[in-house]
Amino acid sequence: MPTTPSPLAETPDTADPPADATAPPAEPDLPRGERLRILVSFARPHARSLSLGLVLGLAATAMGLATPMVTKWVLDSLTASGDLAAPVGVLLALLVVGSAVGLAQWILMGTVAERIVYDARRSLVDHFLRATVPAITRRPVGELVTRTTSDTVLLREAASSSLVSLVNGTVSLVGTLVLMAVLDLVLLGTTIAAIVVVGAVMAVLLPGIGTAQQASQESMGRLGGTLEGTLRAVRTVKSSRAERRQGDKILVDAQGARDHAIRAVRTTAVAWTVSWGGIQLAIVVILGLGAWRVSEGLLAVSSLVAFLLYAFNIVGPITELTQSFTQLQSGIAAAARIREVTAMETEEAPAAGTDRATSSTADPSDGPTTPDGHRARDGRPARTPVGPDGAVPVVELRGVTAAYGPDAPPAVRDVSFTIPRRGHTALVGPSGAGKTTIFSLLLRFLEPQDGTLLLDGVPFAEVGHDALRARFAYVEQETPIVPGTIRDNLLFSAPDATQEEVDRVLRAVRLDGAFDGLPEGLDTSLSSTSVSGGQRQRIALARALLRSPDVLLLDEATAQVDGLTEAAVHDCIRTAAETGAVVTVAHRLSTVVDADTILVMEDGRVRARGTHTDLLATDDLYRDLVEALRIGVELPARTSV
Repeated sequence: MPTTPSPLAETPDTADPPADATAPPAEPDLPRGERLRILVSFARPHARSLSLGLVLGLAATAMGLATPMVTKWVLDSLTASGDLAAPVGVLLALLVVGSAVGLAQWILMGTVAERIVYDARRSLVDHFLRATVPAITRRPVGELVTRTTSDTVLLREAASSSLVSLVNGTVSLVGTLVLMAVLDLVLLGTTIAAIVVVGAVMAVLLPGIGTAQQASQESMGRLGGTLEGTLRAVRTVKSSRAERRQGDKILVDAQGARDHAIRAVRTTAVAWTVSWGGIQLAIVVILGLGAWRVSEGLLAVSSLVAFLLYAFNIVGPITELTQSFTQLQSGIAAAARIREVTAMETEEAPAAGTDRATSSTADPSDGPTTPDGHRARDGRPARTPVGPDGAVPVVELRGVTAAYGPDAPPAVRDVSFTIPRRGHTALVGPSGAGKTTIFSLLLRFLEPQDGTLLLDGVPFAEVGHDALRARFAYVEQETPIVPGTIRDNLLFSAPDATQEEVDRVLRAVRLDGAFDGLPEGLDTSLSSTSVSGGQRQRIALARALLRSPDVLLLDEATAQVDGLTEAAVHDCIRTAAETGAVVTVAHRLSTVVDADTILVMEDGRVRARGTHTDLLATDDLYRDLVEALRIGVELPARTSV
């Protein structure tokens, strides 16, 4: 056998869902009333603070409405040669108290807005981590990130100050009109006519702002997804000389976001210009008509001044209402997109009393439970009692059929086999045979459409996701590294492990001393250092061994390691298989030949099982896979299966 074996299968089995099964689900076109209800749901937990903000806003509005009347009092006192101390004192008091109330409301509403954003982000993160694996993988990662960052920012003002501003602005507008009516009904009619025209134009323009904002955010989501995928594959992009082509593809979504955002800006600009220009025109008309009424003795000068102050001030409520409606359009679109994510299918929490598979009946004095005699760190014995032959299954699959979507073809069909409590079981077969799908079923990343999986004789559905996964450790084929330091990655599955235990697993995977030359050793951030593919795989394997699992799942653990390191990995597998169950998806012959049981998979089914020697003699597919290695061994003659 060669020192560095070649892959057992020509291409690895990634077991990814079919392309059509991973497409993001169509987003429903919710009615506007339903979208507004969703937006309000984000504000509801902060109703008390929002109510206080509304009270403060109404108080500030009341003082603002009183100011022109007090100004009229000052002017009337001048005309009547009366005492100015009282009206001027009241005017100053309104200014000081109004400023203090406005400051308090500003701080309060800003704080509430940030809390709403935080709550939305916390809800999104919680749903991302509790969502089923298929629900997450159907969407580009960059799009999910965009919804957590960009969409929640749009939610900030819409779910807080905009709702308060709608009430406050309405009260301010109505109060201003009432006080204008007290001063002069003729001038009031002119003002109302201008407001009606402005309102009609705004009613036509505002819905377009929300539509453009939603389209812009959707383009931003696609942009994030494409960019994230491109950066992950930057080496492939550069080696393929595809920088320009991929850049153009990314910029298509960037241009879409730009075009929709420009449309929203234009619509918003028109809306603001109409509202501002309409009020300014109304003020000019009011000034001319009011001056004529003063000259005719129909209106006092002080009343005209007060009315003009109200006319100038009415720009505030109208501007406030316009801005609130504009923010609401953006916020409603963002809230709907956030709710689509939080409505993703999530994993159910285990019901009380159903975690039976995690409670072992083994006596604490039972033998060693890890390769070096360590016991499981959560206090439970890591193994239940086994028969004399050690063949009692820890996991059993009975007639399991599963697919990656309701309309997708089955990835595995009527699969039945057992995983002994101790020993090494290998899954082999061509790409797409369903090997990694079996791992997805074992970890409940994927639920079976038919059949049953059992852990210690208990159906998976009765165990619960968290309790089930506490019994497994999993090393992925791509061996992703989580953000943080090398130590963070090692302790990711066992945060309470001691330094002695960390050193033990590093020695087991031949990484002892590998990071001593780094500035901070194991506490060096992985983003600031270069970790090879082989080191990445061994870090993942060490992390799994640190768990002291009942079942160790290895999805091609030797794909990126050299011959000497591969031998060390095989030593780890053999040692772990002596005290627990090890299941490997194997593409290298060296991983297979030592397995106690080999399952040969094809088209989602188990077509044969046995040892390496048995399968060479009895199964044509297995023989073809081995022959593809072009190794210099004598193969027995073919026999019919």
